[in-house]
Amino acid sequence: MEHVPPPAEELARLDRELAELDARRAQLLTRRAWLLAALRPPAPTAAPGWNPSAWGAPPGGGPGAPAQPWGYVPPKQPSAPRSAQNVLLTLGGLLLTVAAVAFTLVSWGSMGIGGRSAVLAAVTLGALTAPAVLLRRKLAATAEALAALALVLTLLDAYAVHAVAAPDTDGLGFTAVASAVLAALWTAYGLALGKLRLPLPAAVVLAQWPLLFWAWAAGAPALVVGWALLATAVLDGTIALLGKGAGARITACVGGAVMGFSALLVGLTLSTTASGPLGAVAPGALLLTAAAAALAGAWRAPEGFARTGGVVAGLAAVAAVGGVPAHAVPDGWQVLVYLLCGLALTAVVRSRLPGNATRGVLAASGAVLAGALVWALPPVAAVLLGPVTLLPDVWAGSPEDFRSALGSTLRWPELSAAPVVLALVAGLLGAAYRWWPSLARLAAPLGEPGAAGAGAPGAGSASAGALGAGVAGAETAGAGAPGAGTPGAGTPGVGAASAGVPGAGAAAPWPAWPAWSGAGVGSGPGVRRPSGAALRGAAGAGAVALGWGALLLAGAVLNVPYALALAGETVLVAGLLALAVRGAGSGRGASAVPVTALVGAVAGAASVGVLSLASEGASYAVVGALAALFAGAAVRAGSEVPRAVFAVASTVMATVLTGFAGRSLGLAPHETAPLVLLVPALTVLLGARLRRNPVALPVELTGALGALVAVGLAVPDAPFLALVLALCGVLAAGAAVRPERRPVAGYLAAALFVLATWVRLAASEVSFPEAYTLPVTVPALVVGFLRRRKDPEASSWTAYGPGLAATLLPSLAVAWTDTDWLRPLLLGVAALVVTLLGARYRLQALLVLGGAVLALDGLHELAPYVVQVAGTLPRWLPPALAGLLLLVVGATYEQRLRDARRLKDALGRMR
Repeated sequence: MEHVPPPAEELARLDRELAELDARRAQLLTRRAWLLAALRPPAPTAAPGWNPSAWGAPPGGGPGAPAQPWGYVPPKQPSAPRSAQNVLLTLGGLLLTVAAVAFTLVSWGSMGIGGRSAVLAAVTLGALTAPAVLLRRKLAATAEALAALALVLTLLDAYAVHAVAAPDTDGLGFTAVASAVLAALWTAYGLALGKLRLPLPAAVVLAQWPLLFWAWAAGAPALVVGWALLATAVLDGTIALLGKGAGARITACVGGAVMGFSALLVGLTLSTTASGPLGAVAPGALLLTAAAAALAGAWRAPEGFARTGGVVAGLAAVAAVGGVPAHAVPDGWQVLVYLLCGLALTAVVRSRLPGNATRGVLAASGAVLAGALVWALPPVAAVLLGPVTLLPDVWAGSPEDFRSALGSTLRWPELSAAPVVLALVAGLLGAAYRWWPSLARLAAPLGEPGAAGAGAPGAGSASAGALGAGVAGAETAGAGAPGAGTPGAGTPGVGAASAGVPGAGAAAPWPAWPAWSGAGVGSGPGVRRPSGAALRGAAGAGAVALGWGALLLAGAVLNVPYALALAGETVLVAGLLALAVRGAGSGRGASAVPVTALVGAVAGAASVGVLSLASEGASYAVVGALAALFAGAAVRAGSEVPRAVFAVASTVMATVLTGFAGRSLGLAPHETAPLVLLVPALTVLLGARLRRNPVALPVELTGALGALVAVGLAVPDAPFLALVLALCGVLAAGAAVRPERRPVAGYLAAALFVLATWVRLAASEVSFPEAYTLPVTVPALVVGFLRRRKDPEASSWTAYGPGLAATLLPSLAVAWTDTDWLRPLLLGVAALVVTLLGARYRLQALLVLGGAVLALDGLHELAPYVVQVAGTLPRWLPPALAGLLLLVVGATYEQRLRDARRLKDALGRMR
């Protein structure tokens, strides 16, 4: 009969067998790896021209290529012989060039015309012919060196022809013709000898000068020079798109950028300095042509260059179109004209441009908008900060108008368009905030990650850009791009990258860049983009801030009366508070719009509050209204943080009102201090009413700051200072009634009472403070003793600290100015007794207070003798003793540190 084990036993046996199989498999795999390593040749150390981490097959890994391990690259050739060869060739070419220059400039005159022509022709022809022979023999480096020599010789030939054959011709005109001929010659030479890398870039460099030198030689006006520069830039762009060889393309890119920028600079200068609208038409045509050329280049360029071309095209179009009407409007309104032209660029979203070029044009529109805001925002800052000039002359009288109150020297007539600019941008941002889902759907094609296109006409964009970056794919309204967020949507070299690969269905005008270099940028995994909700919040916040700034600035531009300016700014604060309360109560919490409204309300309240200081009645009306508005907002707000901010602002306004009341009553600053304490008293009562409400603590802290202001006002007068300190102690004691405030407010109240007593005694010039302090000390010590009997765990600082400090510290202060010996002696004896009692009963307060007072009292008694002895000692002795002490302390530092720790522990164990 066959034995069948239980399931648990059988399972354990199977697990053991599987573990043995796994161990055997691991052993075999290890052996196999060792054998492969032994049979395989040494691995290469570098991969020239190819990044193994990039997507795609290795070089030469086509369909018919032998299989290679992932990341395999052929080994490098030794670099030392090649480096030595390059050095020798460079030196040889340099020496031949120097010899040719010396011959042309120095020895030229010693030969006849025939000999000169024969020598130059023979040497130049030989230098041009030799590279072809050397290339057939696979001596490419030597051929490059001789080609460089031939380039120098052709330049010298041109100089020689001008110096001998045509010495009377214009140098600039001859240079234009010579550079054109040499550019054509070296283009043909480079195309004939395609393996040489120098001729084609040299031809591109030479091609930069013919038109420019021709215009210069003809004395052409600046506009013609601009057209010459633009034509050269267009030629460079064509070479960059269709030229042969990476060197020629890169050189053409650099040359096109320089020439194009110069042409734009000429056109912009002529457009802005034109005498009228008709005078700006011709420069506008130049700028429009430049825009069309940049847009045409952006149509086929890779991603980065396409965006740059879109930006250049957009800015040039704005300068061209806006330059004509800008000369027909009054001064100060030109910015608005250019802004409208920049906003018109957003219509490109509906065009059939490639995505990258479209994002570049949109970036240009954003740049124009940003420039207009940079021009319009500084006056807003002047309106907000200008009232600070009223602080030295508070209540000096109401000014006539708003500008007089600001005290600004700005040329307001030239800023008349600034409020319109701010209002226009605010309206656009507000519309975007209101109709965000529709805007998201409109911009969704710009964020499609699967349409890189590599610059092919009509293709989509490679990544989310200026407008579609966060709009598409992240908007809660569902306006995201189809397929956004799917695996591989933004993976370099996958999907969209094939659009730029030759033979993949689209032209590849930029073979110098890998196909995967422009795909998925900004849309791949790990790229952080702002969400649609964040962009919408930013638009709403911008609309609120710019709209508020537009209204503020409108009052200054229109120069409204002073009273109307105060009323208008107060109404603006009320509107911002309403918006902040509405946003805070809707559950959005710290969203951008209510937070911006809250910040604007606080800043506006501060500005209009300072602005109202010109008149007494205006100060009461404005600050009172602001206090009421912030108090109402604190009551209506639904979130804790806005409510606390509103309550704090209302408390500050109420404190300012008490200061106004003191000034109206004709009180001195120290006499106003008790009046200022009314608001801290109200905050203590309000805190007791709110209890543990989150708003209670900020309000009480603000009241404490008001009490600190009152103390500062009372400092010049000691009796009032004592009174204010005592009142502050009463307020602190009232707060200490609440258990949650007792740990801090209790100690603060005791300290304020003691400080008030000292100040009062000093103000009364009392020479025997013990007569006033001992009657307080004795009952306090009795109360502390009874407290310790009832609660042995109570701290000695709570029980005995206030009572001892009430007598010891004032007596110590008087003893330091007492020339008699009796008071220091009695104080020292009392401090010694207190110190001994503290050590005996392990009471920390007695030991610390008594010891400190005893040490200071002893120092006071020994000070005259120390000064006398120090006067008789040599001057070198104190520094020597100090150095010796430092050496001793440094040598025994660890021991001193342990002693200090033991002392700290001993004091910590005391009550």
